Amino acid sequence: MYDYDAEDEQDLPPSKSELKRQMLALQELGKKLLDLTATQLKTLNLDEELLDALAEHKRIKSHEARRRQLQRIGKLMRSRDSESIQTAMDIYDSSSSAHAQHFQNLEYWRDRLIAEDTALAEFVELWPECEVQLVRQLIRNTRQEIAAEKPPANSRKLFRYLRKLADPK
Repeated sequence: MYDYDAEDEQDLPPSKSELKRQMLALQELGKKLLDLTATQLKTLNLDEELLDALAEHKRIKSHEARRRQLQRIGKLMRSRDSESIQTAMDIYDSSSSAHAQHFQNLEYWRDRLIAEDTALAEFVELWPECEVQLVRQLIRNTRQEIAAEKPPANSRKLFRYLRKLADPK
């Protein structure tokens, strides 16, 4: 009688069902890519072949042709580093913890810039490409709004500017 061992299971190739599950997971990742804007797709550093396949899917009108194109996208995803693509996409997925952490970091910097005069120097070290004069102006206007108890329009502008700076390029 054959003695079953856990080590023997590691030597076996993945089952047909497991391969299908992996393929469907890659198709789902491809579907998520289709929901992103062109600017967001550029930040993911995808190759031309995959970008062309995504663009082609958006142009296709026939349901069956779209299904086949999605399968093609899944096939292309097999030869890509899907984990790094998923990690990069998490910033755009509002339900992910990476997205929440990203926004908390931006809110932290906005609040700190408004509250502390010394925070601007640290901020400029982190983001040397920022427009310092614009940031100073937004901070000054936000402080004036707070003092006058007005709605936080400039605070929102500052946050949008920080988000534009911090989003991966």
